[in-house]
Amino acid sequence: MKFNWLFFFVLLVGNSFAQKEFDKDSIWEKGGMITINFSQSALSNWSSGGQSSLSELNQVNLYFNYSKGDKSWENTLDMAYGIQRKSLDKAFKTDDKIDFASKYGYHAFDHIDYTGLFSFKTQFASGYNQSTSNKISDFFAPAYLGTSVGLDYKPSDDFTFLLAPFSNKTTIVTIQSLADQGAFGVKKAEINNEGKIISPGQKIRSQFGGYIKILYKKDIMENVSVQTKLDLFSDYLKNPQNIDVYWDVLLNFKINKFLSANLTSTLIYDDDVKIISIDKQGDKKLVGPRIQFKEVLAIGVSYKL
Repeated sequence: MKFNWLFFFVLLVGNSFAQKEFDKDSIWEKGGMITINFSQSALSNWSSGGQSSLSELNQVNLYFNYSKGDKSWENTLDMAYGIQRKSLDKAFKTDDKIDFASKYGYHAFDHIDYTGLFSFKTQFASGYNQSTSNKISDFFAPAYLGTSVGLDYKPSDDFTFLLAPFSNKTTIVTIQSLADQGAFGVKKAEINNEGKIISPGQKIRSQFGGYIKILYKKDIMENVSVQTKLDLFSDYLKNPQNIDVYWDVLLNFKINKFLSANLTSTLIYDDDVKIISIDKQGDKKLVGPRIQFKEVLAIGVSYKL
């Protein structure tokens, strides 16, 4: 697998941003964490079997916020890229994420703001089906753009609850072969009786609906912090009862100034994303929406901004 240079570029930008000192009276607040994790095992004539392996996981979590009077502007950037190689096998990725959100608020009353939100999600590199080696995803395939207008409840710096009844979700699939298959919910290609494409698949799909975003972060004890983000979206025009779910949890353990361990999990449910699975007899492919779950435990070097 080709390692994507874009991750390192953004890593350098984030580090440069972290080094910039703001005036103590500045209305800007910034921070975050950069983590690099490695694991390695080497086997030679090992009687009980096994494979040598090498893995790497890079994570960047940044925030930069503005606040003055009744106005606020909050920005977050979460990225991850991990790869693993077993013996002489081809390397494959274990994690891949770009998640940016920008939220502008104007104080309404009590702990509630009028709020507009822009969000963007995609990945760095190509993804392949491990059993067939077919490409099933890539940079901007998919990408998700979201715009929302609503009310944001912020009783403290640790918790926000955004309710946006007017929201747009745009799905982008830039790889035509994936768009032709109808991947990630875009309209697939029309094919005639001879198997020829008479109308290519659409690369963009737009949905209008309601959106909820919940963010909670807290130092739950000394050197242990938790952050969780939950996104819920319902399409008003098609199957509004089928709610898209994107739930991230990050549990961080600070060992010392430079060493840390973290446990991350992601749960996704999207009714428009069809997953191929095998039935209990092992002879039939089942295609349909499924709960997607990913968990990563890593120990490595970290730098808190």
